[in-house]
Amino acid sequence: MLVDYLPEALRVVLTDDGAGAAQPAPGGGNGLPGMRARATALGGALHAAPDGTGFRVTAILPTAEERP
Repeated sequence: MLVDYLPEALRVVLTDDGAGAAQPAPGGGNGLPGMRARATALGGALHAAPDGTGFRVTAILPTAEERP
């Protein structure tokens, strides 16, 4: 996990190696669409995509001073 404190936003990058991809995921959540909706509601953005054999999720969230 990487956390960057930028002047106008917080950037969080999560990556995994794909080792758990074959395991069934527990239900009950909204997954990536829910994460993207929450980031957008805060005036930010979320990008998720395969990264080699794993996966990478990057969220950019504005600081309180910059939020709409």
